[in-house]
This record gives sequence, C-alpha cells and structure tokens, in this order.
Amino acid sequence: MFESAEIGHAIDKKTFDAEVPALREALLEAQFELQQKARFPVIVLINGIEGAGKGETVKLLNEWMDPRLIEVRTFDQQTDEELSRPPAWRYWRMLPAKGRMGVFFGNWYSQMLQGRVHDLFKDARFDQAITGAERLEKMLCDEGALIFKFWFHLSKKQMKARLKSLQDDPLHSWRISPLDWQQSETYDKFVKYGERVLRRTSRDYAPWHVIEGVDPHYRSLAVGKILLEGLQNALSRPALEAEPHVAPLAEAVDKLTLLDSLDMTQHLDKDDYEEQLITEQARLAGLLRDKRMRRHALVAVFEGNDAAGKGGAIRRVAAALDPRQYSIVPIAAPTEEERAQPYLWRFWRHIPARGKFTVFDRSWYGRVLVERVEGFCSPADWLRAYGEINDFEEQLEDAGVIVVKFWLAIDKQTQLERFQAREEIPFKRFKITEDDWRNRDKWDAYRAAVGDMVDRTSTEVSSWTLVEANDKRWARVKVLRTLNRALEAAFDKSDKKEKKRKK
Repeated sequence: MFESAEIGHAIDKKTFDAEVPALREALLEAQFELQQKARFPVIVLINGIEGAGKGETVKLLNEWMDPRLIEVRTFDQQTDEELSRPPAWRYWRMLPAKGRMGVFFGNWYSQMLQGRVHDLFKDARFDQAITGAERLEKMLCDEGALIFKFWFHLSKKQMKARLKSLQDDPLHSWRISPLDWQQSETYDKFVKYGERVLRRTSRDYAPWHVIEGVDPHYRSLAVGKILLEGLQNALSRPALEAEPHVAPLAEAVDKLTLLDSLDMTQHLDKDDYEEQLITEQARLAGLLRDKRMRRHALVAVFEGNDAAGKGGAIRRVAAALDPRQYSIVPIAAPTEEERAQPYLWRFWRHIPARGKFTVFDRSWYGRVLVERVEGFCSPADWLRAYGEINDFEEQLEDAGVIVVKFWLAIDKQTQLERFQAREEIPFKRFKITEDDWRNRDKWDAYRAAVGDMVDRTSTEVSSWTLVEANDKRWARVKVLRTLNRALEAAFDKSDKKEKKRKK
C-alpha cells in the first residue's frame, strides 16, 4: 500500500512559493466558515514513519491557519489517571467541539501499532483494536465529524538517511528521540502492521491519505490541499441532508413487553424492609472497600417512569457509603457545550477510575427513550444508538467497569397517585412539573420504547434489572441487593482470571 509513497514525489521551491499564498488564504476562509457554521468538528489523525515530517507539517499548518482554532493533542505514555479508566477515555475527553479542529498525535492507531510491533499483545488483540477503531470512527462520522487520516511515509533507506541527517545537524539533533532509532530497527514490522491497519480502516467516511515525507514542499502542499478539499466539500453540503431510510422496529403482535411480566404486587412490610435495608447497605459498604475493587469501577444507571422512586433508591445506596467513594451524575437536557460534541461524550467524561463508583440519574439511554418519543432526534439516530450503546458498555466491561442498569417500573395508577400527592404536599411540589403530566400522556409510547431498549441492550455484558417499584421499600432493597450480587460476581470472575494467569 506504500509503493506510491516511495517514488520520489517532490515540488520545487518556486512552485511551492507560488502556490502557498492562495492555499493559505483558502484554508483560512474554510477554517473561519467552519467556526461560524459550527456544524461539525474536524479530527486530524497523524501517523506514520518517524522522521517523515509529521511535526514539521503540523507546525506549518498552524502557521498557515489560525492556531487559536486548532487543538493539537499528543498522547504519550498513559498517565495514572488514564490507566485507571477504559483506553478510549483519554481520546473522548479531548475531542474537538463543533467548529474546531483537533490534531491527534499518538492516537489510537499509534497505540495499537506500538503494542503489536513490540509484542505487547498478539494478533487477536490487535485485530480487536482495529475493529474498535473502525467502530469509533464510524460513530464519530455518523455524529457529523469530519475525519482526516494521514500516514507520513518513508522507505527504510530514506528513514535512516533522514534520521542521520537530523542527528548530524546541531540545530535539529534535539528532535531525534530514542523512539525514532527504535522504529528504524523495527521498520519492517511497523510497515507490515501499518499496512494491515490501513487496509482494514480506510473507509469512504474516513479514508487514509499516504503522504511521501522526503520532500517538505511536496508533503506540505499535499496535506494542505487534502484538508482544503475535504473542508470545502463538507461545508458545501446542505446542513440537513435527506434522512436515510430505516426499517421500522417490529412490535409484538399481542403488544406484550417484558414490563408486562413484572409482578407489581411485590412489597415489604416496614420491619422486613428496615432489616434487609441495613443488611444490604452494610454488604455494599464492605464490597466497595474490598481490595478487589481496585481492579474495577462501578457504574449504576437509573432509569424509570416519572415518580418511580429513582431518587429515593439512589439516596439509600449513597447512605451506605463514604462520600469520597462515589459521585452522582444527574442527567438533564444537554448544555450548549454538550450539544457541540458527539452524543456519548457527556457520559464518557464521567466514567469513574478504578476503585470508584458513579451513579447516573438518567443516562445515555435518553437517546432511545425521551429523544425517540419526543422526536428530538431522527429514527436513524436512535436506531443506530442501540449498537453504539452496546459497544460503549462493552468497552467499559473490557476495562473492568461493572455496569448495573435499573429500570424502576410503576403502573399508571400508582404514578397518578404519586403525582397528586406531590401537588398536595408543599415540600414535594418541586418534584412535579408540566413535563411530567405531558410525559404521562405518552405512556404507551414510552412503554414501547422501554420494551425495545431492554430487548436491544440487555446483553451478557450488561443486562437490565427491571425493578417492581409500586412498593418503594421493595424497590430500594432490590436495587441494593442487585448491586451487591453484581460486585460479587465480578470479583469471582476476576479471581478466576487471576488464578488462570498465574498457572
């Protein structure tokens, strides 16, 4: 795949100097149009052979364009903070907002290539990382991002000559690092695995651009023109393109969902409740202090009908714990900052480190619930979200995050009684709004959305727990008991893996 980048592409200085002013002006115009329209972010991934001019080219782009609108990110060795979270967390938190450009050195491709070249893992894990990169980029592009992927290339002979030239130059020898010489020794392996990456991940929505890096004039013009053409094409497209055709979800002929299988008469009397509550709270407190928790993080997702008692259940969970152990993230309508990012960004940034516990009061499931029912996103968006959510939760699970998801269910009559009580009791009036009554009018639509959500996202990686919540005492104890069982199961699983690893 790299043959055409080893044939000696070059541009003479006179041609370069003649073309740069117009190119620079056009890039600036496109950059400011990108900022003003703020319809999508631009992500530029920089990869390739050491010494091929990656840094020099990006430095020149910063000179040609407005650097205030470009965020250059370098991902070196993972920090302790990054190591304690899923691998993708370090990239998600650095994504540029709509209207801005992010340039990523040491990105997900760099990490997987270095790992495979130095035999930190085998082909199976390498292929898994490639598939993960494909899914990530497809999701970002579906959310509107424009992705440029550049591979700066040199032949083996060119690379060694380039490194020697830099080393012998007193003004530039500082730019040579041990990694540069290390890659010269592993060049063949690096190119072999690089070819596999490019072949597997060059797609119509995010193609690779291979740039020969010997001649600085050629590589700079090539990169600048590719960026300009891509920006102009994306900016010229209509803001609202025709929605893709999507197949409707099939509804059960008899209209039954899993919610109909719940026994809503489940209840606990006060004495049993108080005894079981204390027992399960103590159990949870002990599990979260267990040394095995250092291998894990815990995420609890609370969804449910309005007035189903999510807040009360969360308070009983929190009451068992040291406030330093957990955080509660209430999810409401997205802010302007959150709207400028891909949908899952607002959730990725709250993923806890190992040893910590985060409660989401409402969650990423809003896309397939309220956004679906209220028409805040298109059918294509919420249908696509099922797969994106499953992939997200699988990444969490692979990194040791225990995800426990609750749907607190009440029947329609119980909801009405709780709404009326909230209106009558002064200190509870703040809990009832016009939106609650309006949502109640769409009870059947929400019920159908919940059924589809559970069917499509209750997986072996992260299953849903449906909680019969007509009786708040029963619901609170069931939530605590489910959390405890999930922690114990995760600890047992990791213990078995550890024993197998030591054999």
